[in-house]
Amino acid sequence: QVQLVESGGGLVQPGDSLRLSCAASGRTFSTYNMAWFRQAPGNEREFAASISWNGGRTYYADTVKGRFTISRDNAKNTVYLQMNSLKPEDTAVYYCAAGGPLGVGVGYRRYPYWGQGTQVTVSS
Repeated sequence: QVQLVESGGGLVQPGDSLRLSCAASGRTFSTYNMAWFRQAPGNEREFAASISWNGGRTYYADTVKGRFTISRDNAKNTVYLQMNSLKPEDTAVYYCAAGGPLGVGVGYRRYPYWGQGTQVTVSS
């Protein structure tokens, strides 16, 4: 099992950047695929990005591809989401998740472990 804690959210203007972090506890972090999902008010939780256990493969939703970068540091038990060129439609609670399959558009129910989420608001 793994516990996840996100940080790094905040209020930014359109075009700005943010880096989210997700710190994991437990010795099995390096064996898990990791993902970031997001949920805007009134919407279902949606896939944003995922990364394989060793960082060798990454996947992105079309809505964030080219602007967001997922990465991980297994020595630090941490996964990151670098978000550039932020848009108002990126406003959501961002969740870190562990233990699910890779691929674009994987449903959130496929991931068993979740953090509490961090709010990202993009507004002028």
